[in-house]
Amino acid sequence: MSKSYVFCDGKIVDENEVTISIRSKAFNYGLGCFEGIRAYWNEDEKQLYGFRLKDHYTRLLQSAKTLNLNIPYSVDELSKFTVELLKKNQFKQTTYIRPVVFDGGTDINPTLSNAEPKLIIYCQPMGKFAGKNELSVCISSWRRLEDTMLPPRTKPTAAYLNSALASLEAKQAGYDEAMFLTADGHVCEGPGENIFIFKKGQLITPPPSDNILEGITRDLVMRLGREELGIEVVERSIARTELYASDEIFFSGTAMEVTPIVKVDNRIIGTGKQGELCKKIKELFFGLTTGKNPKYSEYCTPVYR
Repeated sequence: MSKSYVFCDGKIVDENEVTISIRSKAFNYGLGCFEGIRAYWNEDEKQLYGFRLKDHYTRLLQSAKTLNLNIPYSVDELSKFTVELLKKNQFKQTTYIRPVVFDGGTDINPTLSNAEPKLIIYCQPMGKFAGKNELSVCISSWRRLEDTMLPPRTKPTAAYLNSALASLEAKQAGYDEAMFLTADGHVCEGPGENIFIFKKGQLITPPPSDNILEGITRDLVMRLGREELGIEVVERSIARTELYASDEIFFSGTAMEVTPIVKVDNRIIGTGKQGELCKKIKELFFGLTTGKNPKYSEYCTPVYR
């Protein structure tokens, strides 16, 4: 097996050289935040493109600042480190990148007031995350964390226990994935994905005020709907029963990409197959992630020059 390299403490090193104390606050209390980024391989050009690196790192720095985990790097520096890391690992396939900012302190007190922020970036090959082309989901009995409890928009590591419990419940009940409601019963998001519904000619997605992560893929889907397909895109609260009467539903996310939902709580959505709108958005999405669409070329950072 070839070596795996990671970014740690300001430099790229062999992954086997990296250790984290069992007393680390990140391990004991989940005091940290992270990002998920993809780099897409273009076989025709033999080129790997980091996708929306600067947008992801802007969000990471905002998350870290919110949690008082300030790291001494700029967006441009983090993007450069990532390109160097991908190159060092010699990846020539679509790859997932995981930057993690965490409190490396080892005292027993679960506080961020004297945080010792550290940054690690690792990556791994990743094709289709969902494992299926169409998904069956259920409404979870677990509610999404409120912004006043643990802010979902910061991608906090501790919050993903909430996600794991919802996914476990769904899979034990025979579904592919879960869907969260907010405390007041509005549709929120999946355990790691944003949600869109298509109904009466409108593409609808929950607003940030409904405790969602302001997804970068979500932002792109909204842009594609408006600018490329001429569809009205609406951010508003969605009632649970609206899901059942939707023409189409799909998830969006860096790992999930754009994946249709064809069944919710054993109710067939639309025709029970991927809808035409989702199909068009997927085609547009995958056409621009590998640098093939000049209009969106600023989103794609080439690794091999």
